[in-house]
Amino acid sequence: MPLYEHTFLARQDVTQAQVEALMKEFSDIIAEGQGKVTKQEYWGLKGLAFKIKKNRKAHYAFFNLDAPPAAVAEMERRMGINPDVMRFMTVRVEKLEEEPSAQMRK
Repeated sequence: MPLYEHTFLARQDVTQAQVEALMKEFSDIIAEGQGKVTKQEYWGLKGLAFKIKKNRKAHYAFFNLDAPPAAVAEMERRMGINPDVMRFMTVRVEKLEEEPSAQMRK
C-alpha cells in the first residue's frame, strides 16, 4: 500500500483531550479503510505565521499512514467537514521514518 505523512491543525480553543479524540477518530477511519496508522504524534499548541480563520495558534497533530488512497481520501473528506480542523496536508512518501519527528526531538 502507499505510504503517507499527514499533518492537521486544530483550532486553538479546543482542548488537548479533544485533539487526541480527533486523532483517534481519524485513525479509526483509516482502519475502516483497511489501512493502518503506524505512528501518531501530538506536537502541541504552536503559534501560526499568519491568522487562519481568526486563530493565531493551532494544535498540531501528525500521522504516518500505510493506507489505500480511498481511505486517505475519506479521512480528508471528513476533516474538511469537521469545524475543529483548520488545515490539513497529506504527502505521499517512499519510506516512513521510524524515529520521532523533528518536532518531537526538541
